[in-house]
Amino acid sequence: MEGLAALPVDTNLCYYYAMTKNLTVGPPGALIFAFAVPLVIGNLFQQLYNMADSFIVARTIGMEALAAIGCTGSLAFLILGFIIGVTSGAAIITSQRYGAGDVAGVKRSFVASLVIGAAVTVVLMAFSIGTLRPLLSLLNTPERIYEYAYSYFVVMLWGMPAITLFNLLSNMMRAVGDSRTPLYFLVIACIVNIALDYLFILVFKSGVAGAGIATVISQFFAALACIPAIKKRFPLLAPGKGDFQLDVAEIIRHVKIALPVGFQWSIIAIGAVAVTFALNGLGYAAVAAFTTGQKIDQLATMPLSSYGQAMTTFAAQNFGAKKYDRIKKGVAQGLTIALGFSVVMGLLFFFFGDRIAAVFLHGEQEAIRLSHRYLKVTGVFFSLLALLFCTRQTLQGLGDSLVPTLAGVMELLMRTFAALILTSFFGYTGLCFAGPLAFIGALIPLSIALRSKFAHLTRLSSAAASGIHLPRAGFIRSGVCSPAAPR
Repeated sequence: MEGLAALPVDTNLCYYYAMTKNLTVGPPGALIFAFAVPLVIGNLFQQLYNMADSFIVARTIGMEALAAIGCTGSLAFLILGFIIGVTSGAAIITSQRYGAGDVAGVKRSFVASLVIGAAVTVVLMAFSIGTLRPLLSLLNTPERIYEYAYSYFVVMLWGMPAITLFNLLSNMMRAVGDSRTPLYFLVIACIVNIALDYLFILVFKSGVAGAGIATVISQFFAALACIPAIKKRFPLLAPGKGDFQLDVAEIIRHVKIALPVGFQWSIIAIGAVAVTFALNGLGYAAVAAFTTGQKIDQLATMPLSSYGQAMTTFAAQNFGAKKYDRIKKGVAQGLTIALGFSVVMGLLFFFFGDRIAAVFLHGEQEAIRLSHRYLKVTGVFFSLLALLFCTRQTLQGLGDSLVPTLAGVMELLMRTFAALILTSFFGYTGLCFAGPLAFIGALIPLSIALRSKFAHLTRLSSAAASGIHLPRAGFIRSGVCSPAAPR
């Protein structure tokens, strides 16, 4: 099938296409920005979602239970982050096929993503639940909070199917251009989670495990809510009985992208563990300062991360539509916006970081001073983070999973170098360079690969212009879709 040009006109189907966001037509920079805004809001709610458990547990159970949730953070990043990466990686192929107008291919991609998500979840559950106690011991979890940590995180692991399903369905909707609907369900999940936290902890007396149960149920509720929304708004994603025939080649095609993206998340998580290991030996003030600086940094990074997600969908849809020159134009405009934001945030970090840190540290002058040092170093190199997100996410949207994985390895090596070598010579200041060095290390292979990829896109575009190989159109094209509403 060669896009929708091979299909009869169907005003019902075209109406549903118009309800989503086709990123293959219109001004690239404006489209990417508009697509990224709900992602930014969603990431902010995700932070609220994560903070809710900590706040409520601290107020209702105590600081030991709060510490137990905190000490499982690196494990959550390592294990659950892998799931998030796999589901977002699989959605890249869905997005490419949406841009290409491959209706049957979109459905097959959805089914393949479901199969891969289910298989990865089963394997991860079996491994992580069986090894959770040794993993907690390996992380030197304090004895007084060990059981709290286990009871909380084992619930999260048993609830992994709900977490996988919600992330997979959300990424599928984003793949066809809708970044708003997943936001709505995330907000609902956040509200449900907060209500259930109080219910399980105060009424059912479930302790810290109750916080985990609340999170799992809210994710499951949000996932179930996604199903009728997909059937109603995105009929392309609703597979029929004939679409559930397993195609080994199709599964392999998705695995080649999905698993490397998942590994990227896990590799970055390992680097974070190395930094935490080095930080714990620098004393209370350093730990408080670095942790505060990271929280501020993460908040400022959220818009760039969301923008990167938008770049993935934009690049994937236009690659599927074979609009190669448009991809380069969109990346150039997207980079301009991202760099402008990063310069502003870098200046704020450098000149006003102490005042920002003081909001969190409440008069701890030594910690404020150290936190400002972290923010100064980060601020100087913050523009590199904009380049990192845009280049890595664009390459992923173009179907390149190998180089972004190599970039993740470079991040790990540079963070570990800062944690083990620079910290031993320069102390806290050396550790502050872990992030910037990771950005530099990752950008080396990413920038080379993107330059090569763009040269290849130029050749493809020239060949198409010469009539050697004409690109397929996207979903919305003149003469195919009528503006009429559904019959």
